[in-house]
Amino acid sequence: MKLLQIQDDGWGIRKDDLPILCERFTTSKLQTFEDLHTIGTYGFRGEALASISHVSHLTIITRTNDSPCAYRAEYSNGKLVDNGSANPKACAGNQGTIITVEDLFYNMESRRLALKNASEEYSKILEVVTRYSLHNCKVGFSLKKEGENNNDLRTPPNSTVADNIRLLYGMQIARELIPSFCEDGSYNFKMSSLISNGNYSMKKSTFILFINNRLVESSGMKKALDGIYSAYLPKGSHPFIYLSLEVEPRNVDVNVHPTKHEVHFLHEDAIISIIGNSIDKILQGSNQSRTFYIQSLLPGAAISSTVVKSSESKNKKGSIGDHTVISTDKDIENSSSLAPKFLVRTDPKEQTLEKFLTKMTSDTSDNVPSSQTSRSGLQTPNSISSKSTCMSIERRNMNLDSVKILCERIKSDCHNELLTTFRNHSFIGCVDRTHALIQHDTKLYMANSVMISKELFYQKLMLNFGNISCLHIEDPIPIHQLLAVALKEDESNDLTDETSDPSTDIAAFLQEKAPMLDDYFSLKISEDGFLHGIPLLLENYIPSLELVPFYLLNLAKRVNWESEIECFQTFCQETANFYAIVPGDDVDIEEKLLNGQTWKWTIEHVIYPELKRFLFPSRIWADDSTVVELADLPTLYKVFERC
Repeated sequence: MKLLQIQDDGWGIRKDDLPILCERFTTSKLQTFEDLHTIGTYGFRGEALASISHVSHLTIITRTNDSPCAYRAEYSNGKLVDNGSANPKACAGNQGTIITVEDLFYNMESRRLALKNASEEYSKILEVVTRYSLHNCKVGFSLKKEGENNNDLRTPPNSTVADNIRLLYGMQIARELIPSFCEDGSYNFKMSSLISNGNYSMKKSTFILFINNRLVESSGMKKALDGIYSAYLPKGSHPFIYLSLEVEPRNVDVNVHPTKHEVHFLHEDAIISIIGNSIDKILQGSNQSRTFYIQSLLPGAAISSTVVKSSESKNKKGSIGDHTVISTDKDIENSSSLAPKFLVRTDPKEQTLEKFLTKMTSDTSDNVPSSQTSRSGLQTPNSISSKSTCMSIERRNMNLDSVKILCERIKSDCHNELLTTFRNHSFIGCVDRTHALIQHDTKLYMANSVMISKELFYQKLMLNFGNISCLHIEDPIPIHQLLAVALKEDESNDLTDETSDPSTDIAAFLQEKAPMLDDYFSLKISEDGFLHGIPLLLENYIPSLELVPFYLLNLAKRVNWESEIECFQTFCQETANFYAIVPGDDVDIEEKLLNGQTWKWTIEHVIYPELKRFLFPSRIWADDSTVVELADLPTLYKVFERC
């Protein structure tokens, strides 16, 4: 070992103490004979530094807080080296001490040959420093190889044990840790630990034990804890354990091993038994309910798999009941039977989630109530219903550059993995009005139906620009009355003017835009200010009628009428907000919508089938929890195999 350097920013060593620094017992922590019974330091005899000076070239640079400069001292065989110049010698340096060991065992060939290669010795040093940095979390540690620019280990000062475990061992271990505390007055000990629960296991055991702040080993303690974990982990698996034990110093025998690496202590069996029972009780509680972590970010790459659907694939693998078989190419070539974790139910004739949650209703053909009263008190006698006249128009090509740009944005922003998911998904059921569960391949997703429906209607408006059908209103409504209702309830209304009626002004403004709105979007406003029709974006789906007043008001306030591309974009966004699924009271599951069906039926049989045919999912959905992966079969099988 050519070089080993240790540096701190502590108090430093006084210049007057440097001549005797490397003599035997100089750094001993013992002052009286009784101190032997209360040893609480890492060393106590004061022979380590002296021993190093006999088998290496030792250099120490140190500076105290009140010293004007640092001092450099070189040692050999416990004495200052007499090289004809001043020793110690004044030099530049920061407060603290730097100990440099060069040519370790240069004068002891047998010991030098016993050392392993440099990489192996460095890995052992890294392991020791890593464990001490966990326990001494209030002190910052760093470690790197000579000549390297990056640190292999670095921990911040004033941290916590849990934070350092997360930093050094990874998030996967840190999030599965359980804190454990134990104290017993009769045996005078305290124990604190962070242990992995039943969800986590590793092939190699990690057992970090500190007794009175000293890294040691205890074969009895390790054997007892391994026995406890054997009841919770699969065979051949091991836990992660960090354990700090404080006992009376006089009860610890530190001279069991020449390197002080293993210790024994008084009442060892009793203390180990108490600690084991405490940890066993905590593990029992943690095993009753396990936590599963979900990710908002969808996987970046699709699993290379083959969905066996055709009769040709059935001849290769066969089919099991009404299940679709999904297998990797390697499985098809090398396996004669398919693992259960790749069996996926996709038969639409099988039971859905609804049967297990609510009482199914057989009558879904009731007519819409003859009248509907909005929250604003506006009476709307079946003005818009499933019986209203739907006028279709002959499709025409729109060559507006602004429309082409907006349509291209939709397609370029499409997330390919989500596109595959929505094109081939199976609908499971509604969680509530906002969320629904869908399945694709071996994965289960939760989708935000409100956000997805907004994007669906926006895309239908843009991609069908100028070719939108109209849903006629049998009893036209004056738009100034609708706007008056909206202005009355609009808390952010800043259009109030004592000299004029804002509803009349807004109605006049929308009447000016009526030819363009009718031509491009089939929003029909007559010259005398009556609303005769709204866009028909999706068959068998009618938006919430009570939102019509606010929809018209938002068209006037939030649409950018100055710029063509901004006008089309903001108009489509406001119209999509109007048409989107409206969150409501989930208790009213039998409440009929304007299409004569319940909201659950509409989401399952109208909205989500249209997503399969039309939607281009946005990239941002993979990050903002619009679509969340809840589980997949292979991972669930791994979990249940441990149960």
